[in-house]
Amino acid sequence: MADPKGFLTTGREVAPTRPVDERVKDWNEVYVPGSLLPIIGKQAGRCMDCGIPFCHNGCPLGNLIPEWNDYAYREDWAAASERLHATNNFPEFTGRLCPAPCEAACVLGINQPPVTIKNVEVSIIDRAWDAGGVRPQVPERLSGRTVAVIGSGPAGLAAAQQLARAGHTVVVYERADRVGGLLRYGIPEFKMEKRHINRRIEQMRAEGTKFRTGIEIGRDLTATDLRKRFDAVVVAAGATTARDLPVPGRELRGVYQAMEYLPLANKVQEGDYVTTPLSAEGKHVVVIGGGDTGADCVGTAHRQGAASVTQLEIMPRPGEERGAGQPWPTFPMLYKVTSAHEEGGERVYSVSTTHFEGDEEGNVRFLHLVEVEFVDGKLTRKPGTERKIPAQLVTLAMGFTGTDTANGLVAQLGLELDERGNIARDADFATNVDGVFVAGDAGRGQSLIVWAIAEGRSAARAVDRHLTGASSLPAPIRPTDRSLTV
Repeated sequence: MADPKGFLTTGREVAPTRPVDERVKDWNEVYVPGSLLPIIGKQAGRCMDCGIPFCHNGCPLGNLIPEWNDYAYREDWAAASERLHATNNFPEFTGRLCPAPCEAACVLGINQPPVTIKNVEVSIIDRAWDAGGVRPQVPERLSGRTVAVIGSGPAGLAAAQQLARAGHTVVVYERADRVGGLLRYGIPEFKMEKRHINRRIEQMRAEGTKFRTGIEIGRDLTATDLRKRFDAVVVAAGATTARDLPVPGRELRGVYQAMEYLPLANKVQEGDYVTTPLSAEGKHVVVIGGGDTGADCVGTAHRQGAASVTQLEIMPRPGEERGAGQPWPTFPMLYKVTSAHEEGGERVYSVSTTHFEGDEEGNVRFLHLVEVEFVDGKLTRKPGTERKIPAQLVTLAMGFTGTDTANGLVAQLGLELDERGNIARDADFATNVDGVFVAGDAGRGQSLIVWAIAEGRSAARAVDRHLTGASSLPAPIRPTDRSLTV
């Protein structure tokens, strides 16, 4: 145990952020560089080293949290990094992007603020990179077997890295022009600078993984041809079909899906554009959807100089503390103020969009909404609450409904879908087609980055066993496992 009295003597302290008026002028990460290291030892010392560490249950990766907390407290950073990488291929991703279900399950969190697990995690891995402690793990011998991975998001990258380290020849196909999937073009630079992806890709290349960008399986290369070229295929294409809003005026210019808006802002940071073709500069921006993708749109609009930003959510505002219906150690739905919300804008809850109003040239100018409430368990409009708000740029951030079936991938392989529109798989992540496996959101549905990495690792074991008859790779979850919720 790190500090036997740490949880009694030390309060929770999180990473400080840069001043709002400074950070909205650039696209760098919002946290003060180097600010965690001076405080992280004491924060790691708050870990109680519980007899039953429920943080393990909260984390689908099964991260060895008390172990690397202890090493961080003792400043044994090499050992901490080894324990961190024992269960997680990309802790610098999860340490920045995961909503931390592990912290929700922390035993200390029963009656105190939980351990800052995410901050400890990202401190360990950043220090490991800076110290040169993250090196390629090249296999001793090659198996002679080949695997194609479709999609380079967290699930695809995790599966690819595990399989390459097992000695298989792995090729990752990505339809975008750069590797990373939603990590690259869905996550704004201010949440995670893309240099973190780039150095992992270089590590994977050194380990033998090959990347083919700008190739969409189903269109640029048929899935049947791909299947003939490889001994196994892992479909990790994500759940990229966005939920739409079929109301009058949806066709107006200025109404876009979040994943039409956000990637262009990231492409500016990559140097592809001087300015984005879909800029919020000087416009009244409305973001429909109260989740993380919506918050990403809010922060992006702030940095582009929006005149105003309003975020709409159809559900009521969550509470700031656990309610009786969300007991520990479940992951609670709480009111969350992200760094983007700190930067300004208005958040409106319990409202539904009725229609968009445009000008004579077909551009959106107003959004009409109405307040809603639950009556007998059904969402009902409240009469007399209709109003309209200015809207010159609207982004739809209402989640995703399933994997892409329009590009031909699913049909060409003959894959079956489950009742939710995801690619069906059995207990070994295998589809109905021999040698084809599915990992991540394509099989699970829209989920968290930590679940995607866990799925990639588990699917890799299934593929390795399919190819060789046995596997020593870890499998942290089953396809049927779900988050610890109520």
